[in-house]
Parts: sequence; C-alpha cells; structure tokens
Amino acid sequence: MSRLTVEGLVAGYGPQPVLRGLDLAVPQGALAAVLGPSGCGKTTLLRVLAGLHPLRAGRVALGDRVLSAPGVHVPPERRGIGLVPQEGALFPHLSVASNVGFGLSRAQRRQGRVDEVLELVGLAGYGKRMPAQLSGGQQQRVALARALAPRPGVVLMDEPFSSLDAALRAELRADVRAALRASGATALLVTHDQEEALGMADLVAVLRDGVVAQLGTPQQVYLEPADLDVALFVGEAVVFDGRPGHGAVDTPLGRLKVTAEDAAASAESELSRRGTVLVRPEQVRIDRTGREGVAAMVTDVLFHGHDATVLLRLGDGHHVRCRVQGPLPASRGDAVSVSVSGAARFFPAGDQPVTSAIASPS
Repeated sequence: MSRLTVEGLVAGYGPQPVLRGLDLAVPQGALAAVLGPSGCGKTTLLRVLAGLHPLRAGRVALGDRVLSAPGVHVPPERRGIGLVPQEGALFPHLSVASNVGFGLSRAQRRQGRVDEVLELVGLAGYGKRMPAQLSGGQQQRVALARALAPRPGVVLMDEPFSSLDAALRAELRADVRAALRASGATALLVTHDQEEALGMADLVAVLRDGVVAQLGTPQQVYLEPADLDVALFVGEAVVFDGRPGHGAVDTPLGRLKVTAEDAAASAESELSRRGTVLVRPEQVRIDRTGREGVAAMVTDVLFHGHDATVLLRLGDGHHVRCRVQGPLPASRGDAVSVSVSGAARFFPAGDQPVTSAIASPS
C-alpha cells in the first residue's frame, strides 16, 4: 500500500473547473473521508484519481509513481487502484467467487486469494452464490472484496452505503473499516454523510468550492473547525451574534468562555467587536430547578432512541437545540434554565453574523 498525494489539482467538465487547485495527502494505510455538499467536486476527484477523467493541471501520485499530470496519464487498469461504486456493480451472471476473482491472474486465483478476501469481508463460504441471492449489504461486501483482491495501492469508495437502510449502514461501516485495517489498505471514502465521515475515517477532508477547506482528524474537524462554514457543515450547531472581551463572549445564553485560540484571534482582530458564537447541541445543559443559566421553555422533545433532541425557546425569543442522553430531562411546556458546558467557538465578523439560528447538517 502507498501514500496518495494530490497537488494543485484542477479538473472539470466545462469552461469553469469544478476542482480549483485541490491539495490532499492520505498517509499509507489510512482511511480518509472526503466530505462535502453536492456539487463541491467529490465525484470529480474520485474519477480523476481512478483515471476516468483527465486533469487540467496538478499532479496525482501513488507513492513515488505519478499517475496523472500534464502529459502523463496512467490508464485505470494500470493504476493499482481499487474502486467500490455506490451500488456494488457486480456481474449478475457470475458467481461471488468469479466476481471477486475477475481482475486476478489464474495463479492468484489458484493460490486462494478469493477465499482470503471473502473471509476478510465476512463472506467465507459465499463463493458459489450468485449476486441475486445476496442482500444489499452482502453485495457491497463482495464489491469491497473485489477491490481488495489485487492488493491495490489505494481503495476508492464512492458513497458505498447510500442505498442501505440505517441499521445496515452502521453495521457495514464498522465491518468495512475493520476489513480495510486488516488488509492494511490506504482508502478514500467519498460521502456527503457527516456521521459516516466522522465515524469511519482517520482523516476528514472537507471540500468547498473545489478545494479542501480543512483536513484533519474527525475530532479536529468537529471541535476545531477552520471557519464558520466548516463548523456549520460538520454536525449540528447553535449560533448567535456575540460580542467578545477578555476571553469570553456575551450571548443570549449568558457570558460564555471561548477557546484560547479564538480569544487570541478576537483580541488581534479590528473587527472583533462582533462576530458569530457557536456551541454544539451536546454542550447545552438543562436544569429543571432553575438554579443555573438563563430561563427557557421546552417547545418540543424529539426522541431518537439512543439520545434525544430538546428544542428550547429562551425568554428573549431565541431558539436553542440541546442533545441529551439517558432519561429525558424535561417535557414539552416545561420551564427550565439553560447553560453551556465547555468553551464556545467565536468567529470574528467577516463571516456573515446572525442574530440566532439552529443549524443542522444537510
């Protein structure tokens, strides 16, 4: 397996490129998720990496081997890259074993590579079955086994779980992650699902307008977003207009402390008289005794099983979203008080300030 490097990538389909100087590096053996809204260039990036779409400028390399550059184009079948498409794309007239072994030499098939990768993806003993006899999740496992069978330098996955139901998606994500780790494969997952990217990947690249807006671990991207747009895209958020000072910021939820980095940035900025304050719903705390925080009314409770969302209206009319686990802390119509645990994020004016909003991931 090898390190995947993309430098200054420009590519598109018309006069205006979709990818505009994109840089990305995925270390050997890592699983990176490329996350972004529709139209940001995720699929174009995948097609360029696979050798299915030409680039206009830049460079794609696998280890020390250049795959794409001006005047250089290694054909898809010679790149050493495996592809897992959205729907599996299995050959319906071939058995599971024949699908997995399609790209292997006769010697590799005789040496047991097909059985090896089928066991790796949890399908030992399924070799004689036909694709029509498999569930959707099993078909995706076969597609992964087929991609891993030739021992590629990189495995590309194009939203491979999008057609599956929620319970199966969660199970298959964990199994695919385990299979990739066991194989030592370097992998790139293209998705628009924030939970999928944060839960599966070692690194997350957030694409915006054809470039990487932020690259980091899931924790870094969620807890230390590069800017307000990334913060709003990656996970749910509660945002307010706020005014900073002395390491804190005044908001409708009271005076909140901010991170040390945000405090330093706001102190240095000439625009720091105002900006946008962001907290995550899980930071919001509800107190039914009314002893801590600001007064609020519970307007609705949305139960999700593993946790719940509590919607609140503050006394001044602002709306707040809270995520809680365990027993529900309040019911619709209850009068409570609300506070914030931990530091808020502050983004100085320049990002469009807002009076109050609850943002949910798309």
